[in-house]
Amino acid sequence: MELSNLSLAELKNLLQALPDEIKRREKDEKAKARKDLEAFAAERGFSLEELLGNAKEKKERSPVAAKYRHPQNADLQWTGRGRQPKWIVEFITAGGALEQLSI
Repeated sequence: MELSNLSLAELKNLLQALPDEIKRREKDEKAKARKDLEAFAAERGFSLEELLGNAKEKKERSPVAAKYRHPQNADLQWTGRGRQPKWIVEFITAGGALEQLSI
């Protein structure tokens, strides 16, 4: 396709159509690749799932133990990950040190 022969309007239409066409072709290519891989695995007596495992299955995270506890309310705990809870910020602002809350 010679782009220099296209009008400005044709170029703009082409530009708008490209993302949808790319998505469609990627989907088609993935489906074809999966079919080829399934055939390759089947020739050797396996299913694709047997070879790859369940790729969508996410590994479960185990809970993290708390590292800090409120001095008066033992129900308030923090693991030390993520943003500091409000009660920790207030404790530090009041002159306390984070180390004082360590479990």
